[in-house]
Amino acid sequence: MSESVDRGPPTRSIALYLIGLCLLLPAAAAAAITVTGADHQSITLAAPARRIVSLAPDLTELVYDAGAGAALVGASSYSDYPQAAKKLLRIGDAFRFDLERVLALRPDLVLAWQSGTPVTAIERMRALGLPVLVIGSQQLTDIARNLELIGKVTGHEAQAKTAAREFLAGLASLRQEYAGRPPVRVFYEISSRPLYTVGGRQIISRMIELCGGRNIFSELKVPAATVSMGAVLARDPQAVITGGDDQAAARLKAWHRWPMVSAVRTHSLFSISNDLLARATPRILQGGKQLCEDLEKARESRLANSE
Repeated sequence: MSESVDRGPPTRSIALYLIGLCLLLPAAAAAAITVTGADHQSITLAAPARRIVSLAPDLTELVYDAGAGAALVGASSYSDYPQAAKKLLRIGDAFRFDLERVLALRPDLVLAWQSGTPVTAIERMRALGLPVLVIGSQQLTDIARNLELIGKVTGHEAQAKTAAREFLAGLASLRQEYAGRPPVRVFYEISSRPLYTVGGRQIISRMIELCGGRNIFSELKVPAATVSMGAVLARDPQAVITGGDDQAAARLKAWHRWPMVSAVRTHSLFSISNDLLARATPRILQGGKQLCEDLEKARESRLANSE
C-alpha cells in the first residue's frame, strides 16, 4: 500500500521529485509569477504552471474553466467535470491523499482547498518544496477572483478573465431578478444522520441570501455543523433544501413526520444537485437559478396557504 500523507513518503520519492523539479528550472529566468492564496501565504513560480495537482473537485473544475485543463496531471476523487477530468490520475480524496503519488507526478503547482485540505498536509508539502496555492471561497464573487488567480499562475489570464466576467454578469443578473423578494426561512440539509447543515459563511448560504432566503443557522461561524431537530423545529423553516443525490428523496420524505413545520405544510421541500450548488465554480449559477425558483415556489405556496 502506498504511503499516505500521514506517514511521510519514501526517500526515493522525494529524490525523484527534487530531480524533476530541477529539470523545470531552466525557464526560471523569465518573469516570475507571485500570487497570494486564501491562507495569506504567497508563492512564486519561475514560469506558468505546467504540471498541476488539484486536491478538490471544485479546484479541478476551476482549472478547466480558466483554460488550463491541459496542465492537470492529477486530481482528487469526484473530480468528474468536465468529462476530461474523469481521466486524471487520482491521488486520494479531498481530505486524505497519497503524498507519495503527488510527489511522483512532479507538480510545479498544487492547488489546495482551504475548507478541506488539512493544514498539516499543506505544511508538509511546503516543507518538501512543493508550491501549494490555497484556494478558498466565502463569497460568491470569490469564484471570479479564483478564476483570475488560476489564470495568472497558469499563463491563461485572458481566458480566465473572460470566464470571470461572464460569471459575475450571470451572478448580477440572478441577483437583480430576485432582489427585494419577501424573505423565506431556509434550512439546508446536508445529511439527516447526523443532521448536518451549513453556516452563514458557506457558499451555499450566500446563494440562499442572493435568492432572498434566510439561512436559519446563518449565525454558525463554521462552514458546516451538526444541529438538533429541536433547534430546526424551533426556527420553523419555510423551505427545506437538500443535496440532490440518491438519498435525497428519502430525506425529503422523512420530513413528513413533522407536519407542523411550515415547509412541510406548504410542500416546500426541494433537492438540488450537489455538483451545481455545493461546488464553488461557475456552474453554481445553474444551481442558484434552481434554488431561486424553488424559493419562489415556497413564497407562492405560503401565499396560497395564507401563512
